Amino acid sequence: MKVMLRMNDAGTLVAYVAKKDLEEEVVKQTDSDAGKVLTLANGWELEFSEIPAKEKLPLTVEAKRLA
Repeated sequence: MKVMLRMNDAGTLVAYVAKKDLEEEVVKQTDSDAGKVLTLANGWELEFSEIPAKEKLPLTVEAKRLA
């Protein structure tokens, strides 16, 4: 699924999933075998092969929903 990552005014990473009209703050980042797993405030876990540098945000990237 396509996920747009950006930084909010407070400096927190935010993920937006357009198909679900979902925008949530990232509360946890962990490493996995395939890349990074971001846990959103609503409990969703999204796996990314790579996370872009904060200077390059906002950016839309491909992610896989784990939970």
